[in-house]
Amino acid sequence: MRLHIKNVSHRYDQLEVLRDIDFGIEPGEVVALIGPSGCGKSTLLSIIGGLLAPSDGEVLMCDQATPEGCLNPLTYVFQDFALLPWRTVAGNISLVLEDHPLSKAEREERIAEVLAQTNLSDFANAYPKQLSGGMKQRVGIARALAVRPAVLLMDEPLSALDAQTRILLLEEFADLFARTGMTAVYVTHNLNEAVRLAHKVVALRRRPGTIKEVHTIDVPIQNRQEGMPELIAHEQALWDLIRDEAIAADKELENVA
Repeated sequence: MRLHIKNVSHRYDQLEVLRDIDFGIEPGEVVALIGPSGCGKSTLLSIIGGLLAPSDGEVLMCDQATPEGCLNPLTYVFQDFALLPWRTVAGNISLVLEDHPLSKAEREERIAEVLAQTNLSDFANAYPKQLSGGMKQRVGIARALAVRPAVLLMDEPLSALDAQTRILLLEEFADLFARTGMTAVYVTHNLNEAVRLAHKVVALRRRPGTIKEVHTIDVPIQNRQEGMPELIAHEQALWDLIRDEAIAADKELENVA
């Protein structure tokens, strides 16, 4: 599915959050949204996903093609795992399938498929309290994949995890995107995540968020490794883009506190 975020602006009452955002997302492309705190990254993701109507502009689905068996074209993964504690791993994944006209066999097939994709097959009958933070986030990813989305929308999915778990899941995300050719929009404060996963990075200015640059990373995702000089150079270029505004935004937050 191809998306066009066309001249999107948004205000909360008198507070202007986004102004004239315009860019495209191609099928099979991973797009990262970065920028200083308060620049409207999560608001923009909510607009792309249809959770929030923009004050101006629109999000166009230019290509309606969806994966075979797609039940929900635009699907979210949040930093909050939002698992039901009384359901098993398989039961939490099943939740997103139960309102769709699938047979029991079809549901079980999808659940088994996404458990395998996220290395959770041995934990199908475990409960959330028995899982680490990284395992819980894997369940969140598996649940999103179960509906076979056309576009996966990810709002800082690794920010609540410890450094070691973040690195492991980052590798798994990279492998997932490389294997499946999935289209995704990935909000992050972490530039290392952006250069490891994204084909292009949309850098936003301070509020009201406007596009400062769309930065392309032409190294195939499957060939990217930690410490690659090319990725280090891309990360430095992104930091140079947003550094001054990020520092100013942090000082602004300190003053408010």
